[in-house]
Amino acid sequence: MSRIRVAVVGAGAFGKNHLRVVKASERAELVAAVDTDPDRAAAAAAEFGCQPFSDWRDLTGKIDAAVVAAPTIHHAEIGAGLMEAGIDILVEKPIAPDLPSARQLVETAHARGRILQVGHLESFNPAVIALRTIARQPLFFEIHRLSVFTQRSLDIDVVLDLMVHDLEIVLSLTGRPPEEIRAAGISILSSKVDIANVRLAFSTGCIANLTASRVSTERVRKLRLFQPDEYISIDYARQDGLVTTVSPERRIGFRPLPVVKDEPLRLQWEAFLDCVSSRSAPQVGSEQALCVLEAALAILDKIKEHAGIVARTLAGGAEPGS
Repeated sequence: MSRIRVAVVGAGAFGKNHLRVVKASERAELVAAVDTDPDRAAAAAAEFGCQPFSDWRDLTGKIDAAVVAAPTIHHAEIGAGLMEAGIDILVEKPIAPDLPSARQLVETAHARGRILQVGHLESFNPAVIALRTIARQPLFFEIHRLSVFTQRSLDIDVVLDLMVHDLEIVLSLTGRPPEEIRAAGISILSSKVDIANVRLAFSTGCIANLTASRVSTERVRKLRLFQPDEYISIDYARQDGLVTTVSPERRIGFRPLPVVKDEPLRLQWEAFLDCVSSRSAPQVGSEQALCVLEAALAILDKIKEHAGIVARTLAGGAEPGS
């Protein structure tokens, strides 16, 4: 079977991770590294043994599939253009910065019969894969995702940058959108929201509390899930977990969550190749990614609403308890 010809569009920090994984795959042929900065494209191409391009439009006829790791604001233009040219794509999360752009991608994929997979990477984290096998009836989530500050992804808020990973997992495990959203967030080192805290309420009675920060002094990636007679905690970074159970006799038991460790990016890539080869629907497809984006944008609206309340309070000089 011939190998799938692939290009990576966007040769920044995360684009280079994709280049590494594609290059290592026996099922793919890395054809090109694309970046609007010709020097960066050339450096990436030299490092990974492929051709440099500065314009993604020049890929037509040269590849079968592409990874779109360009800034989020360019996802719709690049992704739709590639699919119009008959190319399957794996586009980094979030699918797009707004709903019209996201729908453009979804509609183009349907119209052109192309694979559109969205890079919600934590869905391929082995700890999350193991969690899905035992998550039956989630009643409460407590999730923390904290990172130290970098210059990466400052074109989007922390909700679309970091929290979106956990939103995808919560929505996929609950199987429905939230009925109520409460949220607060602040900007610290960028012009966007850098810290956010969110409470989601679902029609089942499930509650999800999520905290995301990209200005933390430490890196934390943890999820806790409560369901009847069971408490499950996972560490995304360590790829491990612990299951705490309560028996009918009210005895507490502990067991490790069985996890087969692997690199999530590699697992995601192999899943994408499976979809390209079999023409099957991706695990994280466009419709799921669209639901996640809708929830993320609704959260940002609630953060703006809360910021307005705080501003009015400060302007009025209200005292605590007044």
